Amino acid sequence: MNKDKLNFLVGLFIFTGILYVVHYSIFYNFFSEITLYIPIWSIYCFNSVVVLVVYSIIKNKTKKESKKGYKAFLLLTFIKMILAIVFLLPLFSGKSTNTKTEVINFFIPYFFFLTFEILAINKLLKSQ
Repeated sequence: MNKDKLNFLVGLFIFTGILYVVHYSIFYNFFSEITLYIPIWSIYCFNSVVVLVVYSIIKNKTKKESKKGYKAFLLLTFIKMILAIVFLLPLFSGKSTNTKTEVINFFIPYFFFLTFEILAINKLLKSQ
């Protein structure tokens, strides 16, 4: 494993941990009476795995040809959006009584992870 990927993994791990602790603390201090259908930890697992996969694929694509990194990023972002909808499908089918809270609980970390991913990929593509 090269130094760039190791730095990315450490950064992703620290980012995920800090964001999870803050999110968990806020939710359970202010909204503890709400029962979630999708637990907070699964939202963070989903987001961190997807970000890791996207970064790894783009890193491998840019090793071969630098122009393919941008195309891969657009395609993978679209696929990531589809996966997010599939992940939230039980909420849309009526399995949760607090759908609005659950969706907000998902999309706030989703956009934080998306920002982290964009910054990391931008740094990767600039270094290529």
